[in-house]
Amino acid sequence: MKFVAIATLATTLLAAPAFAEGDAAAGEKEFKKCKSCHMIADGDNSIVKGGKTGPNLFGLPGRTAGVGDFKYGKSLAAVGETGLAWDEAEFVAYVANPKDWLKDKLDDSKAKSKMSFKLKDADDAANIWAYLVSVSPES
Repeated sequence: MKFVAIATLATTLLAAPAFAEGDAAAGEKEFKKCKSCHMIADGDNSIVKGGKTGPNLFGLPGRTAGVGDFKYGKSLAAVGETGLAWDEAEFVAYVANPKDWLKDKLDDSKAKSKMSFKLKDADDAANIWAYLVSVSPES
């Protein structure tokens, strides 16, 4: 009986969702760099009022890249067609250099990004990711 309990506990822990490694409170402050282009809104519930030049980032964790109500660039939409879903590692790599990330993912030297901002500090990017996870619905 102990074995069954231990096996059940291990399975439960392994199936638990991954948590962000960053600091959500620090990420909330860092998100100020993003809000000129991005909002975080759940329908009419605005978590962060921001610009509409970039997509709404509510529910970004686990969302397929380049898919949704926003008019994404061709390269990001092509990445989405591969089924890639946003996780912390992909997000941190993307915001560090969107154009290079797209070139690498698509193996296309002509890939382009509509996002002109780069967030070189991986800790800042991880913190923003943690904040996005904290305000997004659980998957």
